Amino acid sequence: MDATDLARLQFASTSIYHFIFVPVTIGLAFLLAILHTRWYRSREVRHEKLTRFFGTLLLINVAIGVVTGLVQEFQFGMNWSAYSLFVGDVFGAPLAMEGLAAFFLESTFLGLWVFGWKVLPRGIHLLSAWLVAAGAMLSAAFIMAANSWMQHPVGYTTDPDTGRPVLSSIGDLFTNEVFIWGYIHVILAALVTGSVVMLAVSAWQLRRGHEAFKTSALLSLVVLLPASLLQLGVGSHLGVIETTYQPMKIAAAEGQWETCQPCSFSLLQIGGFTSSDETPTKILEVPHLLSILATGTWDGQVVGLNELQAQEEAQYGPGNYVPDVRLQYWSMRIMAYLGTLFFLLSLWGVWHAVRRKLPASRVFLFVTIWSVPFLFLMNTAGWMLTESGRQPWIVQGLMKTTDGVSATVSSTEVIISLIAFYALFIFLLVIDVVLMLRFARRDLDAPGEEVPADDRDAPVLTY
Repeated sequence: MDATDLARLQFASTSIYHFIFVPVTIGLAFLLAILHTRWYRSREVRHEKLTRFFGTLLLINVAIGVVTGLVQEFQFGMNWSAYSLFVGDVFGAPLAMEGLAAFFLESTFLGLWVFGWKVLPRGIHLLSAWLVAAGAMLSAAFIMAANSWMQHPVGYTTDPDTGRPVLSSIGDLFTNEVFIWGYIHVILAALVTGSVVMLAVSAWQLRRGHEAFKTSALLSLVVLLPASLLQLGVGSHLGVIETTYQPMKIAAAEGQWETCQPCSFSLLQIGGFTSSDETPTKILEVPHLLSILATGTWDGQVVGLNELQAQEEAQYGPGNYVPDVRLQYWSMRIMAYLGTLFFLLSLWGVWHAVRRKLPASRVFLFVTIWSVPFLFLMNTAGWMLTESGRQPWIVQGLMKTTDGVSATVSSTEVIISLIAFYALFIFLLVIDVVLMLRFARRDLDAPGEEVPADDRDAPVLTY
């Protein structure tokens, strides 16, 4: 592997690792704000204890996630200086907004929420919880705006002196179709992630006989069911968007070498992932489904990899413009199949809840606990589908990945830093898993003092 391949491996590793924590943070922050709201309105000690309990899990995840995010950002200047120089006049605006607005909003009010239990008036304390959730979602918006520009560059002009893109319309950046639907997709994935994590923790506690966690289990199901259902629909429409702007990605995700109309979708195939083996053995084909997913129509056309390769060679010159088909094919299916399973899991849980048998449904609770690893597998597959499918472009149509790497970084230097990062990641992962399991298994804290009903509108400084 040369320096470019090693730099790609390093950035892929840090991105995937960081994305383990991002959806948990966004999803749990939103659910925590709802729990805090229920406590604010009911003044029940049970709700206060649950808010504190899941707040601790959120803080652990935020602490580890911030560290992994900082490691990722350093690579822009170290391994990808040519890329950073090329996109700096475009990325400067959304990344500055993320750092100066969203991140500080989230971190400031997270501090107020953590240390404000016995200091802040109850309404201000509740507002802090919601602003933490808003900050997390806003941060994701700015990052996704920058990432979506790499998928479909808009709102820029080319500097005639430097040949680099310069942002000309911030409005175009945030109305980019790829950004809008990609951002909704990420937020829904975060809500699914946070809901499943909360549901799994609640399931473990319910199996131990802690009835108080029925409240958090029901809350997570109320969020999980619509979020997982909407996620399937948004993901399907995102396929249509990507067919419009990145047809190579969609063709690779199906292993479709030749143009078809209408197009069937293979639930499973053997072979057909390379140009020397373009005829796979397809198992369980669903007629017209690929046309629906890729074009939104019953008999829509999907342009094949061979034709797209010829088009890009004519436009950009000789080269291989086909991404890793095997990686795209399986990433897409892992994401879609697991997303469907989590929707079915939510239906199963709601069925038990409606029958008022959720705490006694031992099989459902057991399955929910062990579903968490598949949750992160689903998120990772979706991220790999998005980023790998753009290759060989680092910025679609403007800059290839091989042109973005730092010219002065050697393979040896990248290997040394890669080993150091892996050691750090393993260390942080062990800490995170140990802390999350330890605090997820503990009993609820001793109850605080309840405020009399006639004092609900007064500032409370004794919580």
